[in-house]
Amino acid sequence: MIILTAVIAMSASAQSISERYLQSFTSGTLKARQMDEFHAMADGETYTMLSADGKRIEMYSFKTGEKVRCVLNIDSVKGVKLTGICGYEFDTKEEKILFHTATTPIYRRTFTTHYYVYRIARNEVEPLSENEDAQQMAHFSPSGRMVAFARDNNIYIKKLDYGTEIAITKDGKRNQIINGTPDWVYEEEFGLTCCFVWSNDSKLLTWVKFDESEVQEFAFDRYTYPYDQSYTYKYPKSGDNNSSVSVWTYDVENRTTKKMECGEGNEIYFPIMKWTSDNDILAIVRLNRNQTELELMQVNARSGVAKTLVRETEKESIDYDNYNSLTFAEDNSFVALSERDGWKHIYLYDQYGAIVKQMTKGEWEVMNLYRYDAKNGICYFQANMEKSTEKHVYCVDKKGKIQCIDKSAGVHSAIVTEKYIVENYSNTETPNVFTLYDAKGRKVRTILDNSEIRKTIGEYNLPKKEFFTLTTAEGVALNAWIVKPATMEKGKKYPLVMVQYSGPGSQEVQNRYKPDWESYLAMEGYVVACVDPRGTGARGRTFRNESYGHLGEIETHDQIEAAKVLGNIDFIDRKRICIWGWSYGGFMTLRCMIEGGEDIFKAGIAIAPVTDWRLYDSSYTERFMQTPQLNDVGYAKSEIITKAAQLKGKLLLCHGTADDNVHIQHSMLFVENMVKAGIDFEMQIYPNKNHSILGAETRLHLYRRFNKFLKDNL
Repeated sequence: MIILTAVIAMSASAQSISERYLQSFTSGTLKARQMDEFHAMADGETYTMLSADGKRIEMYSFKTGEKVRCVLNIDSVKGVKLTGICGYEFDTKEEKILFHTATTPIYRRTFTTHYYVYRIARNEVEPLSENEDAQQMAHFSPSGRMVAFARDNNIYIKKLDYGTEIAITKDGKRNQIINGTPDWVYEEEFGLTCCFVWSNDSKLLTWVKFDESEVQEFAFDRYTYPYDQSYTYKYPKSGDNNSSVSVWTYDVENRTTKKMECGEGNEIYFPIMKWTSDNDILAIVRLNRNQTELELMQVNARSGVAKTLVRETEKESIDYDNYNSLTFAEDNSFVALSERDGWKHIYLYDQYGAIVKQMTKGEWEVMNLYRYDAKNGICYFQANMEKSTEKHVYCVDKKGKIQCIDKSAGVHSAIVTEKYIVENYSNTETPNVFTLYDAKGRKVRTILDNSEIRKTIGEYNLPKKEFFTLTTAEGVALNAWIVKPATMEKGKKYPLVMVQYSGPGSQEVQNRYKPDWESYLAMEGYVVACVDPRGTGARGRTFRNESYGHLGEIETHDQIEAAKVLGNIDFIDRKRICIWGWSYGGFMTLRCMIEGGEDIFKAGIAIAPVTDWRLYDSSYTERFMQTPQLNDVGYAKSEIITKAAQLKGKLLLCHGTADDNVHIQHSMLFVENMVKAGIDFEMQIYPNKNHSILGAETRLHLYRRFNKFLKDNL
């Protein structure tokens, strides 16, 4: 009787720990603290950060970490009463601060807010605009005497010396014309929030104009009381009309506007604009619609005349993001990333666009280019030279000698200034640690170590994530990890949950700190595994392009083969395997259940899945599939709505009704065909939730729903 009581007590304790972990994970309390709003100051020896309560901007010494002074405390300034700071920037002379307060999201990245200008010497704050309507993406001119910002699809300039505000565009109109801020596709698929840039001398402002007039509208309901509200916005689906884009420049002194001669229309994209070292010369990246042709263009912003500096063409898509690393020297020579040899590396070009040399080389990839020291010919960058599942920070000199800044296994990133390197490191067992190095890679001190989070994680005694290479029957080597229950009985077979995303260029198998569902599942007695199939990233262009033109085909094959390999492990019950995925991963879950059948996957959980790529947005889909007009066969093979009747196994399908990204239409059309075929399934709907299904209470409900489904079906 005493022994039975002890067993019951231990069981209750274990259940309590797993439930506490789930609550901590879904509420975000296990997220590692970051260096919020970090800004290196012009003196090279200090930096500023936003305080934890968001009320102060504080300055610290790089070397000692000691606080030098409080630059701004909103509780003690003259002018206005404010509750908190969400983001800020200094002018070039560091005499003024432009900051914004509470934000109202538009979509995933963009937001409206109210901006304020703080004059440091006077300790005074004033609203950026006297107009009470919210603004977007305000930025100082390099001179610090003006601020450009967007409001209601138009661009404005505030002249701080005179307190005057002028509209430099007046044709902005919702769902028709957007000036200087992105349309839905540019925000979601190019990661943009701002589409205007100041010239170095503050005399010119250049922006992208989006004409959405011919783009189809999409609508969904927002469930409110007493009547529903319909939300309508422009969403171009694959093969349909995109926004017609053009590039314009405003001359501040002459108050004139000129269209740039770099092309216009709805068959091109302008995802990147950067000023060169010349005050009048702008660099613009132009992509064709299928994103197989990329041009780096040099545009004279005064005359509007454009010419091509670099041109890349491929049979498959070109990664435009390579040119976000574009950095110009004083003579207008520049560095950028390219996959010309099949691997992403750093190239040095002269001012005319000719390649001077390839600065890095090998069967590994440069993930980010942090800084180019043109004077000394040194580049600081992030790469996966050691392992494709890890990332480290390096520098390469003009002779090609490469030095690794860090040594610890895991994922490292950095902010690089002229004198210092602020390195951010984590692995599966180590929450983010921020370490300061000097420019030569010598450690100065630890800035932030997240010791409290590390202590909390330690109290859960989480099972370790083991990394390995999974080799399919065909000899294909795939990166993978596995998490086992902390205590396993000899001879017992455990159910397996395969978590995956599998999308083009993605990478889920990384040695980084990312508290997630797998730890909870392991506490609940499941084995959890993740496999990155062909088509994913960090392993070169050829590996990534395996899925080009036929999304889901090769990835599904690899996940099925991976399930077979995992199912043969002695402690895994191959008859109790569930596959789980969100977004692209949801699409993969459904495909795997259709093609693998119940013999492979007894159950599946699909969250916000794509079910037909003809229903998804143009830029992302066409990047990997071309347009439906050019690849009708590929689209027909990839869609799964008409194949819903072939689904086998137990399914839980989840979706938010206000998903502006993967519309709930995808799930509903799939459900309609399952119903026609008489297939039983479970469905969980989240009213007014978007693609991420956010909110601590909602997330807790969602993951508890997952857990119940698994207990009922595995």
